[in-house]
Amino acid sequence: MTSTLKLKLPLGLCSILGLALACLSTAPAARADTYPSKSVRIIVPYGTGGGADTLARQLGASLQQLWGQGVAVDNRAGASGNIGSEAVVRSPADGYTLLLQNSTMVVNMGLGVKLNYDPEKDLTPIMLLGITPIALAAHPSLNVKSLKQLQDYARANPGKLSYGSCGVGTPMHFVMELVKQKTRLDAVHAGYKGCAPAVTDVVGGQIPLAILSANLVAPYAKAGKLNVVGVASQKRYALLPDVATLEEQGLKPLDFSTWFALMGPANMPAAVVARIVADLQKVLADPAVQSRLSNAGVEPYAGSGADLSRLIRSDKLRYEQLAKAANIKPE
Repeated sequence: MTSTLKLKLPLGLCSILGLALACLSTAPAARADTYPSKSVRIIVPYGTGGGADTLARQLGASLQQLWGQGVAVDNRAGASGNIGSEAVVRSPADGYTLLLQNSTMVVNMGLGVKLNYDPEKDLTPIMLLGITPIALAAHPSLNVKSLKQLQDYARANPGKLSYGSCGVGTPMHFVMELVKQKTRLDAVHAGYKGCAPAVTDVVGGQIPLAILSANLVAPYAKAGKLNVVGVASQKRYALLPDVATLEEQGLKPLDFSTWFALMGPANMPAAVVARIVADLQKVLADPAVQSRLSNAGVEPYAGSGADLSRLIRSDKLRYEQLAKAANIKPE
């Protein structure tokens, strides 16, 4: 035998409770409609001065003017970008803590690096923002300015060629190992702790070759201190318009630009994401912003969250396959 307990509440209390429940049910929408109502923080999981930091500061300044709210850039470097990423994963999913990440995150996934979060489940993909191609550069003493000339040099000087990269397991390392596979080029890898020391050593002639972010190579190429063998992108790089891509030189497909994207904690309200995307599209359409980013070596690229999700999945698979083929393992 069962019984139903009926509880009668005073009419006034019922009205108050009904109003409270109505407010709770509409609260997320209201927050989305008024977003942002306070300052926004963009976490960059790398040091200052890099592509992600530059992009965050340029876009943050424009969004601050558009929103009338402060936009702070918070650099949290360490563990190949994973410390800053984890901080965003643990943040409230209200749109006030965002992550400006790059393709290093997917390289870590491809390498099998153990992460304390799942990038595909614990982060909301918001928008692709920009790309920076990867370039293969040679010291002028090598006297090579094309892939064919580099191959000829390697054949004439067996066992003498080495190359520097921004580090073991970086996108640059992967690109060069793929070039080696496709051309059977004999070159020993020297992994540096970052791009800056690799640039210093190739410009100084301590190493003959280096595979780097193209924006770091461009000023030295213009000054005649480096020769650029090729750029690993589908189209020529704006800062190096006279340099042929590696695809133009016969290596197809070989598009390995470093991408930059804005993400947030999992389960962000769709309306907040839509507001951020719409405003970023306005910012990236501004010719002045495009010029500043291009001069900093980042080519603006307004891609959707769905584009970003597809790119993460495809890049993860590509890096997994390359890591296995080239026996690249995390340090």
